[in-house]
Amino acid sequence: MSSSRLAECRARFRQLHESGCFMLPNPWDPGSAKWLADAGFQALASTSSGYAFSRGHADGEIGVDEMLAHLRELVAATGLPVNADFEAGHADHPEGVGENVRRCVETGVAGLSIEDASGNVDEPLLAFDDAVARMRAARKAIDASGEDVMLVGRSEGFLVGRPDLDETLRRLQAYAEIGADCLYAPGLTTREQIAAVVEAVSPKPVNVLLGPAAKLGFATLAELGVRRISTGGALALAAWSGFTQAAGPMIEGRFDGFANTVSRGDLGQLFGAR
Repeated sequence: MSSSRLAECRARFRQLHESGCFMLPNPWDPGSAKWLADAGFQALASTSSGYAFSRGHADGEIGVDEMLAHLRELVAATGLPVNADFEAGHADHPEGVGENVRRCVETGVAGLSIEDASGNVDEPLLAFDDAVARMRAARKAIDASGEDVMLVGRSEGFLVGRPDLDETLRRLQAYAEIGADCLYAPGLTTREQIAAVVEAVSPKPVNVLLGPAAKLGFATLAELGVRRISTGGALALAAWSGFTQAAGPMIEGRFDGFANTVSRGDLGQLFGAR
């Protein structure tokens, strides 16, 4: 993608966050990205879990070099803006986060998220000061690049067994104050929780993970002030569900799981047209 087209792509992504609400689906490979682009979605986001599963790994086991290569593939697959699920920055310290964010920007992404999950079962959230320092390092790296890449601040408490709304709000507000462009607390389940997050970081846009919030519906989430709704690993899990439902019965000599599959011809036409 040329520099002018990339700048236009990034500007278009930022504009999507200025009003209304949009869906941000998460493909896990170039094929799923191309399908979503052809379906008419305006932007895409990567999914660390979906990609990890496709490589036979658990979420969090993909190294930074492989993740950056994956992001380059997603960016190249379509002309749509791509938001990178960049986990906790793939580094142990803020300095490393900053360096990896610099490299992430170079893949051509239009946005990237940094989360505060530690990966430690006993202490699943990074210490507050450490999390803030990492976000500050990410902001500094983006600014130094001179590129218009959105920084998404994620607080993971509701996903890692620490569903403390007050602490989540404290962290999101801190990330907003040091320059996160969009805020995200995956795992929120109620309209009250979502409304509290939207109010706490206003006027900055808020991302909501479909998951448990799906029961509220798109219209309600939009009314609450949510700017974007992402699917996380849900689309990849749906694909794995179809795979296991078809492959599982074969061990017993049954093939009923192959009914109602996607047409090989339709996929061939879609991918061959590009």
